[in-house]
Amino acid sequence: MRSGVVTERPMVAVIAGPTASGKSAMAIMIAEAIMGTIINADASQLYADLHIVSARPAVDDEARVPHRLYGVLDGDDIANAARWAAMARTAIAETLAAGRVPLLVGGTGLYLTTLIDGIAPVPDIDPDVRARVRALSTPDAATALAQEDPPLAARLMAGDQQRLMRGLEVVRSTGRSLLAWQAERQGGIAADHDIRALVVDVPREALRARVEPRLRAMLASGAVAEVSALLARGLDPDRPVLRALGVAEFGAVAAGTLTAEAAIASAATATRRYQKRQLTWARSQAASWIRVADTDSAMAALARRDPPA
Repeated sequence: MRSGVVTERPMVAVIAGPTASGKSAMAIMIAEAIMGTIINADASQLYADLHIVSARPAVDDEARVPHRLYGVLDGDDIANAARWAAMARTAIAETLAAGRVPLLVGGTGLYLTTLIDGIAPVPDIDPDVRARVRALSTPDAATALAQEDPPLAARLMAGDQQRLMRGLEVVRSTGRSLLAWQAERQGGIAADHDIRALVVDVPREALRARVEPRLRAMLASGAVAEVSALLARGLDPDRPVLRALGVAEFGAVAAGTLTAEAAIASAATATRRYQKRQLTWARSQAASWIRVADTDSAMAALARRDPPA
């Protein structure tokens, strides 16, 4: 690394933080300074269909330093933490082999913890159990999980359909809480790499204030046309790309069921809720990661921090 840090294990830098915290701009400046390659750790930015709505780096920015795992999946693909972690491990190995510093950048906390700490060795779920769980409504799944796995239910939001159903199918199929499986994580990269993990720390009110201008910029850049093209493909409704922030709202504008202003207001509310979940993740899952406010403090943190024992 060009910052002067000497370590026996290859360094992997991580820049996490909530949506609209300025991670991407910070990462580019750091990557230029340390000869880094930016590796995407944002679930929505994996999809080729969503350049504008996912706020992927601009073409000019991508030309400044190498970028990996941006727009690499078709909208009909299903991304998950385990699949991304496998792709990220390959990208990290190739980056190191090229003599560059891997710089993971994104706000999908589950992806980052899966890569760094490993994945819970949950056995395959019984198909009949899965089918019965997936047939439940979200409120019914929340009620059932509260009865069958209270500790996990207490950690999840009542409307978090995907995680509620995952927790319920795990406890019903395996007889153990997902939390118990997560305590036995396997395959993380932390043991073999010097992980230098940072969280971009922006005051909450400033963070919230950035949301609407960001959405208006997306609208002006063609977000409605981008989402309209995605929806015209007629993908299966369970595809993760369709759950990306802004897809439902800009799709409603394309369909004529929402005005642009109403769509921005709705998307802003959803984005701020997501920011809150990201901040909660950072407090609970990344409490030991260094908080940084700007590029200078991030560079200083990367150079100053002692390698983990």
